[in-house]
Amino acid sequence: MRHGIVGAASAMFLVGTLAGVSGLIGDYPIYGGQAVRYLVAAVILLAITRVLGLRFVRLTLREGLCLAGLTLLGLVVFNVCVIESTNESGPALVGTILGTVPLWLALAGGRPAPRLLVGACVVVAGAILATGLGSGNLPGLLWALGALVGEVSFSLLAIPLLPKLGAIRVAAYSTALAVPMLTLVGLVYEGPGMVRTPTVAEGLGLAYLALVVTVVAFFLWYSALPRLGPGRAGLFAGLIPVGAIVTGAVLGIAMPTAYDLLGAGLVIAGITLGLTAGRSRTRARAAVSEA
Repeated sequence: MRHGIVGAASAMFLVGTLAGVSGLIGDYPIYGGQAVRYLVAAVILLAITRVLGLRFVRLTLREGLCLAGLTLLGLVVFNVCVIESTNESGPALVGTILGTVPLWLALAGGRPAPRLLVGACVVVAGAILATGLGSGNLPGLLWALGALVGEVSFSLLAIPLLPKLGAIRVAAYSTALAVPMLTLVGLVYEGPGMVRTPTVAEGLGLAYLALVVTVVAFFLWYSALPRLGPGRAGLFAGLIPVGAIVTGAVLGIAMPTAYDLLGAGLVIAGITLGLTAGRSRTRARAAVSEA
Protein backbone atom coordinates (compact mmCIF):
# COMPACT_ATOMS: atom_id res chain seq x y z
CA MET A 1 0.00 0.00 0.00
CA ARG A 2 2.77 2.45 0.92
CA HIS A 3 4.60 1.90 -2.39
CA GLY A 4 1.32 2.31 -4.25
CA ILE A 5 0.53 5.59 -2.52
CA VAL A 6 3.99 7.04 -3.17
CA GLY A 7 3.94 5.87 -6.79
CA ALA A 8 0.46 7.21 -7.58
CA ALA A 9 1.10 10.54 -5.86
CA SER A 10 4.46 11.02 -7.61
CA ALA A 11 3.05 10.03 -11.01
CA MET A 12 0.14 12.46 -10.93
CA PHE A 13 2.26 15.28 -9.51
CA LEU A 14 4.77 14.80 -12.35
CA VAL A 15 1.96 14.82 -14.91
CA GLY A 16 0.86 18.14 -13.43
CA THR A 17 4.29 19.65 -14.13
CA LEU A 18 3.53 19.26 -17.84
CA ALA A 19 1.58 22.54 -17.83
CA GLY A 20 4.55 24.67 -16.79
CA VAL A 21 7.12 22.88 -18.95
CA SER A 22 4.88 23.00 -22.04
CA GLY A 23 5.69 26.69 -22.31
CA LEU A 24 9.19 25.75 -23.45
CA ILE A 25 7.80 24.04 -26.56
CA GLY A 26 4.92 26.45 -27.22
CA ASP A 27 6.25 27.33 -30.70
CA TYR A 28 7.02 23.74 -31.72
CA PRO A 29 4.43 21.96 -33.93
CA ILE A 30 1.99 20.50 -31.40
CA TYR A 31 1.28 17.05 -32.80
CA GLY A 32 4.79 16.64 -34.16
CA GLY A 33 6.08 17.38 -30.68
CA GLN A 34 3.79 14.73 -29.20
CA ALA A 35 5.00 12.17 -31.74
CA VAL A 36 8.63 13.00 -30.90
CA ARG A 37 7.87 12.81 -27.18
CA TYR A 38 6.40 9.31 -27.41
CA LEU A 39 9.08 8.13 -29.83
CA VAL A 40 11.84 9.08 -27.38
CA ALA A 41 9.89 7.58 -24.47
CA ALA A 42 9.27 4.34 -26.38
CA VAL A 43 12.96 3.96 -27.25
CA ILE A 44 13.93 4.44 -23.58
CA LEU A 45 11.25 2.07 -22.28
CA LEU A 46 12.01 -0.65 -24.84
CA ALA A 47 15.71 -0.34 -23.98
CA ILE A 48 14.83 -0.82 -20.30
CA THR A 49 12.84 -3.97 -21.10
CA ARG A 50 15.89 -5.28 -22.95
CA VAL A 51 18.26 -4.51 -20.06
CA LEU A 52 15.89 -6.14 -17.57
CA GLY A 53 15.53 -9.21 -19.77
CA LEU A 54 11.78 -8.75 -20.23
CA ARG A 55 10.90 -10.69 -23.36
CA PHE A 56 8.21 -9.73 -25.83
CA VAL A 57 4.87 -11.18 -24.75
CA ARG A 58 2.32 -12.37 -27.28
CA LEU A 59 -1.13 -11.02 -26.50
CA THR A 60 -4.52 -12.62 -26.98
CA LEU A 61 -7.05 -10.88 -29.22
CA ARG A 62 -8.79 -9.39 -26.19
CA GLU A 63 -5.51 -8.17 -24.69
CA GLY A 64 -4.46 -6.72 -28.04
CA LEU A 65 -7.72 -4.80 -28.26
CA CYS A 66 -7.20 -3.50 -24.71
CA LEU A 67 -3.71 -2.29 -25.63
CA ALA A 68 -4.93 -0.68 -28.86
CA GLY A 69 -7.81 0.99 -27.00
CA LEU A 70 -5.50 2.16 -24.23
CA THR A 71 -3.16 3.73 -26.78
CA LEU A 72 -5.85 5.21 -29.01
CA LEU A 73 -8.05 6.60 -26.23
CA GLY A 74 -5.63 7.10 -23.35
CA LEU A 75 -2.75 8.63 -25.32
CA VAL A 76 -3.79 9.79 -28.80
CA VAL A 77 -7.42 10.85 -28.31
CA PHE A 78 -6.59 12.32 -24.89
CA ASN A 79 -3.83 14.52 -26.30
CA VAL A 80 -5.86 15.60 -29.33
CA CYS A 81 -8.89 16.47 -27.18
CA VAL A 82 -6.86 18.40 -24.59
CA ILE A 83 -5.15 20.41 -27.33
CA GLU A 84 -8.35 21.16 -29.25
CA SER A 85 -10.38 21.97 -26.13
CA THR A 86 -7.63 24.37 -25.01
CA ASN A 87 -7.66 25.99 -28.45
CA GLU A 88 -11.44 26.40 -28.32
CA SER A 89 -11.99 27.50 -24.72
CA GLY A 90 -8.65 27.85 -22.93
CA PRO A 91 -7.16 25.49 -20.34
CA ALA A 92 -9.64 26.11 -17.49
CA LEU A 93 -12.58 24.21 -19.00
CA VAL A 94 -10.67 21.04 -19.83
CA GLY A 95 -8.86 21.26 -16.49
CA THR A 96 -12.19 21.42 -14.70
CA ILE A 97 -13.64 18.45 -16.60
CA LEU A 98 -10.49 16.38 -15.98
CA GLY A 99 -10.77 17.29 -12.32
CA THR A 100 -13.70 14.84 -12.12
CA VAL A 101 -11.49 11.83 -12.98
CA PRO A 102 -11.22 10.64 -9.32
CA LEU A 103 -15.00 10.36 -9.10
CA TRP A 104 -15.33 8.32 -12.31
CA LEU A 105 -12.51 5.96 -11.30
CA ALA A 106 -14.08 5.54 -7.86
CA LEU A 107 -17.34 4.50 -9.53
CA ALA A 108 -15.61 2.24 -12.06
CA GLY A 109 -14.91 -0.51 -9.55
CA GLY A 110 -18.62 -1.06 -8.91
CA ARG A 111 -20.06 0.03 -5.59
CA PRO A 112 -17.41 2.16 -3.84
CA ALA A 113 -17.09 2.45 -0.08
CA PRO A 114 -18.87 5.59 1.22
CA ARG A 115 -15.62 7.14 2.47
CA LEU A 116 -13.95 6.52 -0.89
CA LEU A 117 -16.85 8.17 -2.70
CA VAL A 118 -16.91 11.16 -0.34
CA GLY A 119 -13.12 11.45 -0.58
CA ALA A 120 -13.33 11.40 -4.39
CA CYS A 121 -15.95 14.17 -4.33
CA VAL A 122 -13.73 16.30 -2.05
CA VAL A 123 -10.76 15.73 -4.38
CA VAL A 124 -12.91 16.75 -7.36
CA ALA A 125 -13.99 19.94 -5.56
CA GLY A 126 -10.39 20.79 -4.70
CA ALA A 127 -9.14 20.07 -8.23
CA ILE A 128 -11.86 22.23 -9.78
CA LEU A 129 -11.15 25.04 -7.32
CA ALA A 130 -7.41 24.86 -8.02
CA THR A 131 -7.96 24.76 -11.79
CA GLY A 132 -10.58 27.49 -11.86
CA LEU A 133 -14.17 26.89 -12.91
CA GLY A 134 -13.99 26.71 -16.67
CA SER A 135 -16.17 28.56 -19.09
CA GLY A 136 -16.32 28.12 -22.82
CA ASN A 137 -18.34 27.04 -25.80
CA LEU A 138 -19.97 23.76 -26.83
CA PRO A 139 -17.07 22.54 -29.03
CA GLY A 140 -14.65 23.16 -26.16
CA LEU A 141 -16.90 21.20 -23.79
CA LEU A 142 -17.22 18.26 -26.22
CA TRP A 143 -13.44 18.11 -26.70
CA ALA A 144 -13.01 18.24 -22.90
CA LEU A 145 -15.43 15.33 -22.46
CA GLY A 146 -13.40 13.39 -25.02
CA ALA A 147 -10.29 14.08 -22.94
CA LEU A 148 -12.11 12.77 -19.87
CA VAL A 149 -12.92 9.50 -21.66
CA GLY A 150 -9.27 9.22 -22.68
CA GLU A 151 -7.96 9.84 -19.17
CA VAL A 152 -10.28 7.24 -17.60
CA SER A 153 -9.43 4.73 -20.36
CA PHE A 154 -5.72 5.25 -19.67
CA SER A 155 -6.22 3.51 -16.32
CA LEU A 156 -9.14 1.13 -16.82
CA LEU A 157 -7.88 -0.48 -20.04
CA ALA A 158 -4.46 -1.05 -18.47
CA ILE A 159 -5.82 -3.11 -15.57
CA PRO A 160 -6.37 -6.34 -17.60
CA LEU A 161 -2.87 -6.02 -19.10
CA LEU A 162 -0.79 -5.34 -16.00
CA PRO A 163 -0.81 -8.86 -14.48
CA LYS A 164 0.61 -10.34 -17.69
CA LEU A 165 2.83 -7.53 -18.99
CA GLY A 166 3.81 -5.53 -15.91
CA ALA A 167 4.18 -1.76 -15.69
CA ILE A 168 7.30 -1.42 -17.89
CA ARG A 169 5.93 -3.37 -20.84
CA VAL A 170 2.48 -1.74 -20.72
CA ALA A 171 4.15 1.67 -20.82
CA ALA A 172 6.62 0.59 -23.53
CA TYR A 173 4.07 -1.06 -25.82
CA SER A 174 1.51 1.74 -25.53
CA THR A 175 4.00 4.56 -26.18
CA ALA A 176 5.51 2.69 -29.16
CA LEU A 177 2.05 2.12 -30.62
CA ALA A 178 1.15 5.79 -30.12
CA VAL A 179 3.97 7.04 -32.35
CA PRO A 180 2.48 6.05 -35.76
CA MET A 181 -0.97 7.16 -34.62
CA LEU A 182 0.24 10.61 -33.59
CA THR A 183 2.37 10.87 -36.71
CA LEU A 184 -0.75 10.34 -38.82
CA VAL A 185 -2.63 12.99 -36.82
CA GLY A 186 0.33 15.36 -37.21
CA LEU A 187 0.44 14.89 -40.97
CA VAL A 188 -3.29 15.63 -41.22
CA TYR A 189 -3.19 18.73 -39.00
CA GLU A 190 0.32 20.11 -39.60
CA GLY A 191 1.57 18.53 -42.80
CA PRO A 192 5.22 17.77 -43.57
CA GLY A 193 6.33 20.56 -41.22
CA MET A 194 5.14 18.62 -38.17
CA VAL A 195 8.76 17.89 -37.18
CA ARG A 196 11.71 20.27 -37.25
CA THR A 197 15.00 20.68 -35.41
CA PRO A 198 14.14 22.03 -31.94
CA THR A 199 15.88 24.94 -30.26
CA VAL A 200 17.86 24.25 -27.09
CA ALA A 201 14.90 25.22 -24.89
CA GLU A 202 12.50 23.14 -26.99
CA GLY A 203 14.88 20.19 -26.88
CA LEU A 204 15.05 20.40 -23.07
CA GLY A 205 11.26 20.66 -22.87
CA LEU A 206 10.70 17.66 -25.15
CA ALA A 207 13.31 15.65 -23.23
CA TYR A 208 11.56 16.43 -19.92
CA LEU A 209 8.16 15.44 -21.31
CA ALA A 210 9.55 12.20 -22.72
CA LEU A 211 11.70 11.14 -19.78
CA VAL A 212 9.88 12.48 -16.71
CA VAL A 213 6.23 12.98 -17.69
CA THR A 214 6.07 9.84 -19.86
CA VAL A 215 8.69 7.24 -18.90
CA VAL A 216 8.85 7.89 -15.14
CA ALA A 217 5.23 8.93 -14.57
CA PHE A 218 3.75 6.10 -16.68
CA PHE A 219 5.87 3.50 -14.87
CA LEU A 220 4.97 4.85 -11.43
CA TRP A 221 1.27 5.01 -12.27
CA TYR A 222 1.07 1.53 -13.75
CA SER A 223 3.04 0.15 -10.79
CA ALA A 224 0.63 1.78 -8.31
CA LEU A 225 -2.62 0.96 -10.12
CA PRO A 226 -2.79 -2.78 -9.30
CA ARG A 227 -1.67 -2.12 -5.72
CA LEU A 228 -4.37 0.44 -4.97
CA GLY A 229 -7.11 -0.37 -7.45
CA PRO A 230 -8.71 2.27 -9.73
CA GLY A 231 -10.82 3.83 -6.97
CA ARG A 232 -8.06 4.70 -4.51
CA ALA A 233 -5.46 5.33 -7.22
CA GLY A 234 -7.86 7.71 -8.94
CA LEU A 235 -7.87 9.95 -5.87
CA PHE A 236 -4.33 11.01 -6.74
CA ALA A 237 -5.41 12.41 -10.10
CA GLY A 238 -6.40 15.44 -8.05
CA LEU A 239 -2.69 16.16 -7.61
CA ILE A 240 -2.36 17.12 -11.30
CA PRO A 241 -3.42 20.76 -10.77
CA VAL A 242 -1.33 20.82 -7.58
CA GLY A 243 1.72 19.83 -9.64
CA ALA A 244 0.88 22.58 -12.12
CA ILE A 245 0.60 25.16 -9.30
CA VAL A 246 3.94 24.17 -7.76
CA THR A 247 5.71 24.13 -11.15
CA GLY A 248 4.33 27.56 -12.00
CA ALA A 249 5.62 28.94 -8.70
CA VAL A 250 9.07 27.31 -9.04
CA LEU A 251 9.51 28.55 -12.61
CA GLY A 252 8.23 32.00 -11.69
CA ILE A 253 5.36 31.73 -14.17
CA ALA A 254 2.56 32.34 -11.65
CA MET A 255 2.37 32.47 -7.88
CA PRO A 256 -0.48 30.49 -6.28
CA THR A 257 -3.56 32.39 -5.17
CA ALA A 258 -5.58 31.73 -2.03
CA TYR A 259 -8.03 29.69 -4.15
CA ASP A 260 -5.13 27.58 -5.48
CA LEU A 261 -3.92 26.84 -1.97
CA LEU A 262 -7.44 26.09 -0.71
CA GLY A 263 -7.99 23.74 -3.66
CA ALA A 264 -4.71 21.96 -2.96
CA GLY A 265 -5.70 21.57 0.69
CA LEU A 266 -9.05 20.05 -0.31
CA VAL A 267 -7.31 17.61 -2.66
CA ILE A 268 -5.00 16.41 0.13
CA ALA A 269 -7.91 16.14 2.58
CA GLY A 270 -9.98 14.16 0.06
CA ILE A 271 -7.12 11.76 -0.69
CA THR A 272 -6.56 11.19 3.03
CA LEU A 273 -10.26 10.53 3.62
CA GLY A 274 -10.56 8.22 0.60
CA LEU A 275 -7.56 6.12 1.61
CA THR A 276 -9.12 5.39 5.01
CA ALA A 277 -11.95 3.51 3.27
CA GLY A 278 -9.83 0.40 2.83
CA ARG A 279 -8.57 0.54 6.40
CA SER A 280 -12.11 0.84 7.74
CA ARG A 281 -13.20 -2.25 5.82
CA THR A 282 -10.17 -4.22 7.04
CA ARG A 283 -10.87 -3.30 10.66
CA ALA A 284 -14.54 -4.24 10.27
CA ARG A 285 -13.65 -7.65 8.86
CA ALA A 286 -11.16 -8.22 11.68
CA ALA A 287 -13.79 -7.36 14.26
CA VAL A 288 -16.27 -9.81 12.69
CA SER A 289 -13.62 -12.56 12.64
CA GLU A 290 -12.77 -12.03 16.31
CA ALA A 291 -16.46 -12.12 17.20
